[in-house]
Amino acid sequence: MDIKVQPMGDYQTNCYIVTINGKDIIIDPGVNALSWVKMYAKNPIAVLNTHGHFDHVWSNQAVKENFGIKLYTPKDDEFMLTLDPYGLGMPPSYADVLVNPDEELEIEGIKIKFHHFPGHTPGCSAIQIDKHLFSGDFIFKGTIGRFDFPNSNATLMKRSLNKILQWEEDFHIYPGHGDKTTLRNEIPSLRQWEKHI
Repeated sequence: MDIKVQPMGDYQTNCYIVTINGKDIIIDPGVNALSWVKMYAKNPIAVLNTHGHFDHVWSNQAVKENFGIKLYTPKDDEFMLTLDPYGLGMPPSYADVLVNPDEELEIEGIKIKFHHFPGHTPGCSAIQIDKHLFSGDFIFKGTIGRFDFPNSNATLMKRSLNKILQWEEDFHIYPGHGDKTTLRNEIPSLRQWEKHI
């Protein structure tokens, strides 16, 4: 597996290209992501969203239409794909597949699981491919995503933290912003946050 990352836009939102057996999966194509994706993705097969915030979904429609591929979005965040809450001119996008909480999919032989961790948004998910977890704005290196936005929920965030703290396996974590980390390294921070909320 090869993983490329490029921070996009003012919020430096990580867009990922995950390449497995010559097939590219695009995760969270943010502001003006299409040109970078076109440069490095040779055989895209799907666009995946971790959640529906504008800085993660901005180029959804451009990427999916350019390559003729499907967009997979957590169903509880579908409503965000056509919203432009800050009047920034975000292009609307339209999901082809609405993913249920904790659903496991297979796209052209690649197994992908959307682990549902609501709190930051209703549909916030960490996307698992093998031992790699694309955590969106749920977990960052040394901290967690905000839960004071509209459509955020502190109670659900606490529940999500409790859920992942039950996991016994380690994972490489690729967050929506900032540097990669591992689940094992983040356990102390996650425990602190769970107590704090």
